[in-house]
Amino acid sequence: MTARDLTPNVTDCALAFEGGGYREAFSAGVATVLMDAGIRFGYVCGVSAGASNTVDYVSDDKQRVREAFMMHEAAREATGIRSLAHGHGYFDADALYEDAVTEGTLPFDFETFQANPAEVRIQAFQRDTGCTLRFGKEGMADVVRLMDIVRASSTLPGAMTPRPVDGHVLYDGGLGEGAGLPVCMAEKDGFARTFFVATRPRGYRKQPPTPTEQRLYERLAGDYPFLFKALLTRWERYNEELERIERLAAAGSIYVVWPERMMVSSGTTSATLLNAQYEAGRAQAIRQMPLWREFLFGSADGGPTPPDGWDGYVTIA
Repeated sequence: MTARDLTPNVTDCALAFEGGGYREAFSAGVATVLMDAGIRFGYVCGVSAGASNTVDYVSDDKQRVREAFMMHEAAREATGIRSLAHGHGYFDADALYEDAVTEGTLPFDFETFQANPAEVRIQAFQRDTGCTLRFGKEGMADVVRLMDIVRASSTLPGAMTPRPVDGHVLYDGGLGEGAGLPVCMAEKDGFARTFFVATRPRGYRKQPPTPTEQRLYERLAGDYPFLFKALLTRWERYNEELERIERLAAAGSIYVVWPERMMVSSGTTSATLLNAQYEAGRAQAIRQMPLWREFLFGSADGGPTPPDGWDGYVTIA
């Protein structure tokens, strides 16, 4: 068992990670600063690509948090044109998830993950029924099973090949309840306060699908009407949920970390841009830390004391 102290010091507030593909490089910057400052949440949830940040944060591995959204060698082969050329779709899910841990291209500290007392919730969408499914640690018996669940939560129709979990074909959790905004996950588990890391700038709204996009959704959904409806209505459900979150933030029960700069898209493959986005997230986290401490601990200098000599920057060997 890990020798690190994993005792949560934030127990009355959930940590929630929005998805967004490689926009998650921003959230990785935020997460590594939270980890280095010793801020440990007792409940962490995420959806889609945010599911990766969820489990990596709980595994207490700053290097994996960062590398999961950088273009390391294996990821370069598994993403974009290279992956398409090999017939694996835009994202080669086998390489990015299961193979990453079984072949060691991006190891996962499952022992520390299990030892961490923090609760975990990850969401996926069931293709055949339209139901929203949520998984906790109790369903993650080993590292391959864990990666199957994270992969399911992140599987975009048409961009990744789904892998059945317990006999069910699952897709991106952003198609389910909350439309990709995981605050509702924490609320369902009894949390009245949430620290929410967004991947879209303040004021963003999704637009209705164009006729061309609607036809694409029809092709992607095929004979599965629940999947088609979820694709078709996601923009509206997302906007409604975002407006609700904004009202709760104004009332003080949610703190939203809006990206000040978003330089990448969900499918960005430039290592230079991804690293720049990670660094921007990290720098924003350092600047805003007093505000975060005030929300989480009641004062600008509340909460755990950073390590001696810490200047606010995370050093990853």
